[in-house]
Amino acid sequence: MGLVSCFLYLFTPSFLRTIAPYIIYIVKKCGIGDYIHEKYVYLGNIITEIMIKRELEKTILSKLGTGKAIIILGPRQTGKTTLLEKVAEESGEYLLLDCDDSYTRNLLEDVNTEGIRQILGNHKTVFIDEAQRVKNIGLILKIMTDKFKKVQVLVSGSSSLDLLSEISEPLTGRKWEYMLFPISWNELYNHTGHLHSMQQLEQRIIYGMYPDVINNPGNEKEILKQLTGSYLYKDLLSFQGIRKPDLLEKLLRALALQLGNEVSYNELASLLQVDKKTVSTYLDLLEKAFIVYRLQPYGKNLRSEITTSRKVYFYDTGLRNALVSNFNSLDIRQDTGALWENFLITERMKYIHYSSIWANCFFWRTSRQQEIDYLEERDGKLFAWEFKWKKLKPARFPKTFLDAYPDSFTTLVSKDNFMEFLG
Repeated sequence: MGLVSCFLYLFTPSFLRTIAPYIIYIVKKCGIGDYIHEKYVYLGNIITEIMIKRELEKTILSKLGTGKAIIILGPRQTGKTTLLEKVAEESGEYLLLDCDDSYTRNLLEDVNTEGIRQILGNHKTVFIDEAQRVKNIGLILKIMTDKFKKVQVLVSGSSSLDLLSEISEPLTGRKWEYMLFPISWNELYNHTGHLHSMQQLEQRIIYGMYPDVINNPGNEKEILKQLTGSYLYKDLLSFQGIRKPDLLEKLLRALALQLGNEVSYNELASLLQVDKKTVSTYLDLLEKAFIVYRLQPYGKNLRSEITTSRKVYFYDTGLRNALVSNFNSLDIRQDTGALWENFLITERMKYIHYSSIWANCFFWRTSRQQEIDYLEERDGKLFAWEFKWKKLKPARFPKTFLDAYPDSFTTLVSKDNFMEFLG
């Protein structure tokens, strides 16, 4: 394999992405896939990321040349850079501005229209990576889109803490904005086929859908440990509103242990020995950093419906399991139902976003402990789902709900029919 080493080290990562389809062909023909992934992890990740076609790619390509900046947000390590570099390469030669680099960041922060002209040169496509690290990035992007109309601007950001507030007003009517999640079930299914995807369903629920986790079977725990370490809080810790960094981890662990249950800010405040407002603020920051998200209760017709509480889910079940240090198989866990619920709702959220479906999402519960896992309100209709890992008996929805919403559509989702739920 000495020649392989020499060959691979000759090229830049960008060039490796270009020739990756040819490498894939060689890897398959020669049967050296395991060796590549073990010895050349970065190349192995590139190959897998390219092979797993992202659903957002087609949407982004359709927006090229529309005169608007294309903004891709999402958690760290979900493949935003890989996706936008691939899109940029479709346009030919492009300029990459990596804002993790201090020189690039300082250059952009102290620039005017003429300075931007010099930076762009003759490039027709510019890709600004990790844009949230640049002060006044909104004004910079406004100048680029207003003054350089023939330049296609692509922007990635791994946190909405500062980026959304920075770009919302300056880029009103000047941007297309999307979110890139970890690999979706549909992306994995379309890549591996029915048999292989179903064979790893339980593994995906336990270890999650991050590209690096999927790419490195056998090393999932180590990768998740790194993701849930300081890397997970990188954007949060740089945010000036964080005064108690250790509280973030304690709050996340508490939320992880309450998965599938309604969250009480008062109980969390008491547990963490802080005030309710601090819990609410930090939870909001965790949501903006794409670590967790909240689901609101549905209620219109009944006095007994709970309408003030929230459920909190994780964008990735692997991260959640890493936080509670539990990677046991589903048949011996106490939280299998909650994990299945989190997995399905997150995957449904990915499907809705990538398919541009307009839907309001909820859970339903009454003061008498009657509940339904998930509801959607769309096109004037109400849809309700109950989630069961194993379908042991027919679905039974609360009579109270059926009487209050007689025109609703109800479905039980188990591992036998969940593909229908995910589109």
